[in-house]
Amino acid sequence: MMKGKYQHLFFDLDHTLWDFDKNSENTLRILFDEFSLSGKGSIEDFSPFHEVYVHHNNRMWERFRKGLMKREELRWKRMWHTLLDFKVGDTALAHQLSERYLQLLPLQTCLMPYAKELLQHCVGNYHLHLITNGFETTQWQKLQHSGLDGYFENVITSEKSNSLKPHKDIFDYALLTTGATSSHSLMIGDALDIDVAGAKNAGWDQVYYNPLQVSHNEQPTYEVTCLKELMEFL
Repeated sequence: MMKGKYQHLFFDLDHTLWDFDKNSENTLRILFDEFSLSGKGSIEDFSPFHEVYVHHNNRMWERFRKGLMKREELRWKRMWHTLLDFKVGDTALAHQLSERYLQLLPLQTCLMPYAKELLQHCVGNYHLHLITNGFETTQWQKLQHSGLDGYFENVITSEKSNSLKPHKDIFDYALLTTGATSSHSLMIGDALDIDVAGAKNAGWDQVYYNPLQVSHNEQPTYEVTCLKELMEFL
């Protein structure tokens, strides 16, 4: 179905190749023990703490994508709001947790199922690139520690491009950087409103990676529930 049509494959990183949820949870578990958070304020068990953090992280990333929050603010305030929900009003601790989280997170190595197998299948047959809303240093560390850095010719970050998915500017920047054309490019990502909508608006074909089989009314070019499915027609 896809063979011959595409020359450049652009992957999202977090939640598509690199298992952000598992890696973030593993990092927070380390922090929970390292900073002896159990017993502070109303914090008792890890699971409720993790759940509240995920809520604030998602909320603030949404604000960041809309240009309503700066990078440094996002990094420490997600911790601060999490602590406040457990009656811990400690700004210094929030900054310490943020700094340590950013040190440890990129060192985690959990990948999505068949991520490496898919890249190995595609390398040499396509030009492989990344488009990520993550931060430059952090994303490169993730790639290096998880063994993915050798697969990609270009890594386009929101920080480097000065734009964010789903805005068209980052996709235009990707074409300019890689020498690709929209008709020969395919975006592969897990977020309908960010990866799929952004690529579609830029005139690219898209693959919606939907492992949780979330119901929706959108019409991506292709949809898969497992990365292994892509190996059948790429």
